[in-house]
Parts: sequence; structure tokens; C-alpha cells
Amino acid sequence: MTTGTVEHQAMETYEIQYIFQLGGEKTETFNLRIDAQRLELIREASTSPPDWAELGFRQCPHCPLDAATHPYCPVAVNLSDVVRRFNAVISHDRIGLTVITPDRQVYGQTTAQKGISSLLGLIFPTSRCPHTAFFRPMARFHLPLATEADTIFRVTGMYLLAQFFIRKNGKPEDVELEGLKQIYENMHIINMHMADRIRKASVMDSSINAIIVLDVFTHVLPFAIEEQLEEIRYLFAPFFQPKSPAGAFRPGGDW
Repeated sequence: MTTGTVEHQAMETYEIQYIFQLGGEKTETFNLRIDAQRLELIREASTSPPDWAELGFRQCPHCPLDAATHPYCPVAVNLSDVVRRFNAVISHDRIGLTVITPDRQVYGQTTAQKGISSLLGLIFPTSRCPHTAFFRPMARFHLPLATEADTIFRVTGMYLLAQFFIRKNGKPEDVELEGLKQIYENMHIINMHMADRIRKASVMDSSINAIIVLDVFTHVLPFAIEEQLEEIRYLFAPFFQPKSPAGAFRPGGDW
């Protein structure tokens, strides 16, 4: 485990460890090693992926990959170990979850499906799927067991920061978040097809429900961005004061 480093850019890789306490002395530990520059999960050599991970099996209709060069779905390959190890776990079982990142350690008591969902929120972006790659900045600053409010704040901030860099490159930015809505619509398709894949492999429902937990947000967000953001508008009141640095760019600083 690489610890004590603030700047991940200086590392070749960094690790995030998920430790699930499933009751009694039973634990499941996942050591995720991530390329610090590419923000891609480094998969250790193991047995061949299961047949349900083949690219052509329940392939997403908007998938840009070709089975000739990508015989397996990159997300399904990385999920296969999670599905196998939680095959006998019931989604609503209470668990303890410890997450160790290079910067901090987080502990919480939750349900199996929410703990697995948090893990999947890290695996999806780092799995080399073109549609999930947009979430890699959030993987770099991973927040275990994030609430819906956490995610709204983080994902909109991430997207708007991306627009800042886009504008710096001389291209038109999207401050209306239309592109973010499309990203989440694409994620909804992925989640539904991934759940279909996992149904073939899983006896219990914990892994499938973990995806559904993720998908509740992806399905709702494209239709609720403005409403959800309005709920946290009050947090930014100082920026609208007439004498604030931000208010200087808005004559009168009207709220």
C-alpha cells in the first residue's frame, strides 16, 4: 500500500483497499492497483474471464468496441471477481466497510449492496470503457460511500472544471450541463446491460442490486440536474455578494 503521498502524479501506481467485514470473522478484501497517470485499473494475471464477460454477450447497443480487438467487456472483466466473491451474500446483509486510500482511511457500517456499489463506483471509471472514462477524475479523488448529495456536488463540479479546461483549449464550453446529462444516459444503458450479464453468474442479489443502487442516480440525474442543484444553491451565497471576488464579475451581485 502506497501511503503518505499527496500528489498521485508522482507515483507510477497507487492502491485503494476495500475491506468488507461480512459477519463473524469473515472478510473480503479487494486491493485495487491503479495507474496514476492513465487512471486505469491494473488487472493482475488470473484465470480467464467468465463467458458472461465476453464483449458480445448482452453487449451495450452504444458500445464502440469491436470484439476483434476487445474480446471481453473491460468493465465485466473487472467485475467478475467481485461477482464471484459476493455470490453468497444477500444484498441487505449488514456489513462493516473499511476503505484505505493513499490519503485517508474511511470506515462505515452499511448494507452489502451499498458497500459493493461504492466499490463499483471506483471500478467502472477505471475499467477502460470509453463511456465510463469521463468519471476518472472522481476515481482519482474517490469518496467511499458517497451520498446522493455528495455525488451531485462532485460530479457537477468535475464536469464544470472539465469545461474550464475545454475553454482553455479554445473550444466552446458547456455550462448548461447538457453533455453531463448525455454521459449519465449512457451510464444508464451500461448499468442495465451489466445487470443482465451478472444475472447469469450470480446466485444471490448483492452484486445486481449494487448496480441498481448506482443506476437509480444515473437514471434520475439527466431529468433532475437543475432541480437538484437548486437545492444547494444557498451554499454559494458568498459568491453573490457585491464585494466578493466572484460578485465583481456580476454587476450588483444580485442573488
